[in-house]
Amino acid sequence: MITLASDFGSPYPAAMKGVVLQRSDARLVDVSHDLPRGSIRASAFWLREVLPTFPPATHLAVVDPGVGTDRAVLVARAGDHTLVGPDNGLIVPAARRIGADTGVDWFYADPGDPASTTFHGRDVFAPLAAEIHETVASEGVDALDTLDRLTPAEPVDCRLPEATVEGDGVEGFVVAVDDFGNVITNVPGAFLDGRDVVRVNGEEVPVGETFGAVDPGKPLVVVGSHGYVECDVNDGRGDEWFGLSPGNAVAIDGVE
Repeated sequence: MITLASDFGSPYPAAMKGVVLQRSDARLVDVSHDLPRGSIRASAFWLREVLPTFPPATHLAVVDPGVGTDRAVLVARAGDHTLVGPDNGLIVPAARRIGADTGVDWFYADPGDPASTTFHGRDVFAPLAAEIHETVASEGVDALDTLDRLTPAEPVDCRLPEATVEGDGVEGFVVAVDDFGNVITNVPGAFLDGRDVVRVNGEEVPVGETFGAVDPGKPLVVVGSHGYVECDVNDGRGDEWFGLSPGNAVAIDGVE
């Protein structure tokens, strides 16, 4: 299969699919085309959480504020998976997690002569993903070493900063906000162990194991499925109640 992820919304992903289907009979699976628009770090977080759940595949991901510039085109080989995207850090955390046991091999890809400077998702990345998929499907992932358009790479890095624990408090930031308004921080969920109440940026809120730990419309903090602290509202939007957006600082303190 080929998975597709972008911040394109609609209808641009259809053009990418059309290009792929002209060159490959791969099964296409949409991850999301509503990744945080232009936000490499937040999009990289979602890819890191989602792509490792797939069986071996070629993963095409495009969040590309530098489209048309001299930024490189990147291919990663991580175990039996391959990832294709712009060399801006987007695919790096996901590739590292997928390749945690095998390591990751990085390649630059010759972009060719794209038809446009503004839609490399269609003109560069889609045909490249189809070529990578067909090569791997017929010859295996090691065949990437034989493709003339690929050369060894040192990718632009992207690491999600770790939260800082000081005494009975922790300082972090908002990594992402999902469609439900749940505010996902980089604070490890273990910080909430044994706590019933915490202060988030000075506001005292309960700690719950589930959203249902508080009445509808009430705030709480939980450990999300990704293992990080979330600032949420049961049947409401945590981003609005807490006044938080991606990139905002978050200070969480214990309450005796």
